[in-house]
Amino acid sequence: MYVRNARNREEVWLLDHIEDMSLDDAAFRSRDYVIAVDETGNRKTGFGRIRIHRTDDGEFCELTGIGVLEGWRGQGVGAHVVERLVDRAGDEEFETVYSLTDEPEYLEQFGFERVESGELPNKLAERLDVKREGSVPEAVPTQVDVGAFTMPSELRERFKHAAEDGVEDEEPAVEETPEDFGIDSENATYKYDTG
Repeated sequence: MYVRNARNREEVWLLDHIEDMSLDDAAFRSRDYVIAVDETGNRKTGFGRIRIHRTDDGEFCELTGIGVLEGWRGQGVGAHVVERLVDRAGDEEFETVYSLTDEPEYLEQFGFERVESGELPNKLAERLDVKREGSVPEAVPTQVDVGAFTMPSELRERFKHAAEDGVEDEEPAVEETPEDFGIDSENATYKYDTG
């Protein structure tokens, strides 16, 4: 299992799942996303987005559109998506990352803290109003200092061993015999028999 940057050709996949999960798709750009991938079957398992707001007051970084596919939840996939997004924010020299979410408790385990609406930069306060009027009426503003982000060890372990719910290990391969194809191996002659 690993998390990588999204590719342009994955735009349709992202939009389909964003719509299915009723997530925020404002100003969609596939290059802003990361995708969690199960390397054993090359299946996409989760995703999230870093959105940068450029204003006269400066630039602000927001995590948004975080989703994990059914069957992969509770296994650290979302945690690693969030970690990758915070790392990207740090790489782009942001010191603080914001998220406007209806699940602040989830983000708090990584060091995010709730913020009063009045303490948000103006652009994010506007985004909060839009989210509350639209897809996320219970949205709560949160923030984390990039250097203060922490990953609980149990989520790291779950991610190492993540497997889709209900998917059993593959059955061992069965070796096929000539009899499986209606060939009598004791009496059959073969075209290239050299005996």
